[in-house]
Amino acid sequence: MIIYKILRAEEWAVLRDNGKSQGAPIDIKDGYIHFSTANTVSETANKYFKNEDDLMLLAFNDTDLGKNLKYEKSRGGLLFPHLYDELNLEDALWIKPLIKEGKSHVFPEDLK
Repeated sequence: MIIYKILRAEEWAVLRDNGKSQGAPIDIKDGYIHFSTANTVSETANKYFKNEDDLMLLAFNDTDLGKNLKYEKSRGGLLFPHLYDELNLEDALWIKPLIKEGKSHVFPEDLK
């Protein structure tokens, strides 16, 4: 399954420049990297990044992330992918800007 990570500009810069990252402050606090599925990524963007510009959307194949990726219940009992490891740039399938138009973010058409 393809899963998604939204990064702010400064978080993206760390990953881009170092090839790996501990994630966003909430990821570091919680002890794992938060991901979203195609069904939940727009809700995640609206809930946590509503007033944010300059975002990057990264896609990953969950099987490429190995045994440290776990699906755990979160909002409303939905299963969310959590990576108990560093985020590695080389694992990304693609990386695209997450553009904001008006009050909402516009997701790529090929989001699966």
